[in-house]
Amino acid sequence: MIAEALLKKAQTWAENPAFDLAFRQEILNLIEQNQETELTDRFYKDLEFGTGGLRGIMGAGSNRMNVYTVRLASQGLANYILKSGAPSPSIAIAYDSRNHSASFALEVAKVMAGNQITAWLFDELRPTPLLSFAVRSLQTTAGVVVTASHNPKEYNGYKVYWSDGCQVTAPHDGLIIQEVKALTDFSQIKVAEEQAAKKAGLIQAIPTSVEEDYYRQVIALSQSRKETHRGFGVVYTPLHGTGKTPVVEVLTRRGFDQLTLVAQQAEPDGNFSTLRSPNPEEAGALELAVETATAQDYLIIATDPDADRIGAMTKHHGEWELLNGNQIGQILLFYYLNKLKESGNLPQKGVYVSTIVTSTLGAKIAGKFGLKVYETLTGFKWIGQVIGEIEKNPQRGETYVFGTEESHGYLFGDFVRDKDAISAAMILAEAAAELHEYGLSLMDLLNQIHQIYDFHTDALVNKTIKGKSGQERIQRIMQGLRKHPPTFIGGIAVERIFDYQTQTITASEGGEEVGSLDLPQSNVIAFLLADGSRITARPSGTEPKIKFYFNLCGGNAKQLSIQRELYIRDFNHLINEY
Repeated sequence: MIAEALLKKAQTWAENPAFDLAFRQEILNLIEQNQETELTDRFYKDLEFGTGGLRGIMGAGSNRMNVYTVRLASQGLANYILKSGAPSPSIAIAYDSRNHSASFALEVAKVMAGNQITAWLFDELRPTPLLSFAVRSLQTTAGVVVTASHNPKEYNGYKVYWSDGCQVTAPHDGLIIQEVKALTDFSQIKVAEEQAAKKAGLIQAIPTSVEEDYYRQVIALSQSRKETHRGFGVVYTPLHGTGKTPVVEVLTRRGFDQLTLVAQQAEPDGNFSTLRSPNPEEAGALELAVETATAQDYLIIATDPDADRIGAMTKHHGEWELLNGNQIGQILLFYYLNKLKESGNLPQKGVYVSTIVTSTLGAKIAGKFGLKVYETLTGFKWIGQVIGEIEKNPQRGETYVFGTEESHGYLFGDFVRDKDAISAAMILAEAAAELHEYGLSLMDLLNQIHQIYDFHTDALVNKTIKGKSGQERIQRIMQGLRKHPPTFIGGIAVERIFDYQTQTITASEGGEEVGSLDLPQSNVIAFLLADGSRITARPSGTEPKIKFYFNLCGGNAKQLSIQRELYIRDFNHLINEY
């Protein structure tokens, strides 16, 4: 039986004359067919404008990504932009290859134009890092990229950026959310007519010079000789996304003359027809790349639909090895710092930034090279915020060098303020090509790193629990971990409990508070074990899942592998009790 209030809400949407007829019919069909589960999921709440923007399944309903929820969110953003006091308010907009991304991006531009905010819009799909760069280059008040990153094809969304090119953080994020929530009716939305807005100069194409400036700055990051790249075989797949143009452009300019595109995945396709999921972290997404590779290819690179994340495989002893997000970050960091040191360009007060769920090995590497280490909450916007703070405080004398998160996000330099798969692809390819000259692979380099800094291994366990009941289950798990924390996991004692919601550090034995955390509140809890390992639980902010991160370390690779399985087994048993 459909709840009366929910049914009334659905009927109101279905009868709204301002909505498209097909849109209304989609809801009416669900009502007539008494589709209780589907109607509940579509209308039990409004699609939330979170701290980063919107993300959800596409379709008709208040809890769906559609023209009307996009317009509503955009009007709230427009209201905040106007209240910010910018003398000539403007916004840069990009979009990826997902279904409806181009039309959603145009809707954002039309709402901005309707509010007399100049909208700079890419005339073709372009990646997230280029949007971040465009915000800074054009000096716009804000930015939006329409994307759902590596989510399944049913999803779309958009991320919001402020004038520094970074995803919105406090106070902007909270104040934008307030403006969105203050809208009570779709009649409050101002939407300009497209051609009239273009004629008035309120919707303009982003100049090609912006993209060219971005390429120049990416290539300036290079630390290797161009000659080493010739003849080195690289296979690249954009996974039907935005990466094809920029990744091919940059690698070609850097002399990679044996670059092969995976033909079946080279062109944009919002249905991701050759993939189960457009996620470069997963081996399944790289199957066609492996089939495409020849005996002369030594590196596979993949980027997600908006080309901010990178996945990779390296050929090692004739076999393809998948690298996880932490491993790629460790390789990039160690290689890059060594090259900077060799050339005498390692900053005296360099900075490395990672997140609370990223492997601790990166911090050890950075520390050995004399870099200061900052640790942030999960999400690259926090890394971008650290870069901004360095920029605002030149008296510190600090220089940002590299930032990484375990979910395959990396950033060199500060001209972009979000993770950038294009620059990461270039540096990774250069590292692999240089090693190949000596008969070595990226896996050999990783083994060398472990010999220097001890063995580290990582695992990520995702539990997807959809719908309203799923949200309730996830909250019960987090409450259980707080109220009844484990004292042993995998036979190893828990020494400290880091609760980022209460911002406290607690001793496992006795439960005494022994310290505090200097980070924004977040629904995350971490357990530090006696062997130096760390296990962290965090509900996803963008997907219906809870994530468990295992950052493990030890002196013996075989023993650590066995211990990893014990940790995962025990933790799974534990959360099943909550």
